[in-house]
Amino acid sequence: MLSLPGIMKNQLKIVFSRMRKWLGGLSFRTGVILMILCVGFYVASFAQMLLPLSATVKAVLWFVLFGLAKATQYSGIIVLGTAGLTRLRRWWRKRSG
Repeated sequence: MLSLPGIMKNQLKIVFSRMRKWLGGLSFRTGVILMILCVGFYVASFAQMLLPLSATVKAVLWFVLFGLAKATQYSGIIVLGTAGLTRLRRWWRKRSG
């Protein structure tokens, strides 16, 4: 397992906490846009398998697109926060039911 020195661990914690605070300060609309992008990246990551490309290219495309999907998913969740997620669920239930 990779072990980081104590100073580097502290610096990484500071960077990630600042990034999380900045993402949490973005608007609800930005969070919804990120979640829509997330769905798009998920669809693209699996739909590209239908293209007539070599297995290596498909693997690289899947790796990149799936990584983008996960990154936008986690960023969208941080931006929306708990209140935003409940607001989105309520809207979805009204729309469906």
